[in-house]
Amino acid sequence: MTAYGPDDRVIVSPRYMAGSGDRLADAIGPLIHLFGWTPQHDAATGHVKIDSPDGSVFVDFDPIHPLGQWWTITHHEPYWEVQFSRQTPLEAVAAVTQALPQLLGDTRHAERIPITQMPLDQVAALNDWSVEDGALTSPDWYCQLIHTPAEDIAWRAWHAFFEKQPLATFTRDAPEALVRNFFAHLATDAAVERAFADVPLSTRYEHSNLITPVRGAAINPHVDHALAQLSRPRRR
Repeated sequence: MTAYGPDDRVIVSPRYMAGSGDRLADAIGPLIHLFGWTPQHDAATGHVKIDSPDGSVFVDFDPIHPLGQWWTITHHEPYWEVQFSRQTPLEAVAAVTQALPQLLGDTRHAERIPITQMPLDQVAALNDWSVEDGALTSPDWYCQLIHTPAEDIAWRAWHAFFEKQPLATFTRDAPEALVRNFFAHLATDAAVERAFADVPLSTRYEHSNLITPVRGAAINPHVDHALAQLSRPRRR
């Protein structure tokens, strides 16, 4: 029996098991308010479409997509596509959407929205992920980023609990800078805050994750969570 109510705020790690979260504004707000991208919003369904000023990139958020593919980012000439599922942490989604203007040459606010230059294998090593045969694998073996450069889907982030819905897919011509930014914000051991109702059911009852409360923490909730992480043995 859980000690948390649906509206209780909790800190969750690892990040790739935390679910999407509710910080939608982090993923779309900067495009609209900092870079002047044009939004269209259907209040009845929550569907949001955002177009870049030059019309080359489209960001589509559809929370009622029948296959659970909530996010689609499409670029034309050359054509490439990125998709995220309903379980993809919004922190990792925002790392991709916020980087889009820089890829189109709009360097305003670049100092506030960095694009990681660290190679993927170094990002993996920094976060204790293993690297073998084109796959980056999390310490608990539940999550992978798989590279298949000869296929149309060149990058696929996969999680064992959500195997029918990849966390992310990147087609062959998608800029690797977006893959790096996504992975850096997915693999990091930095915990995230969620409403308990938004934490996937499979995560709530899986012993390899950690959930700690925001309210009632003896110190800063993130520090409290980090100390709790240190006391847990690593699983390989």
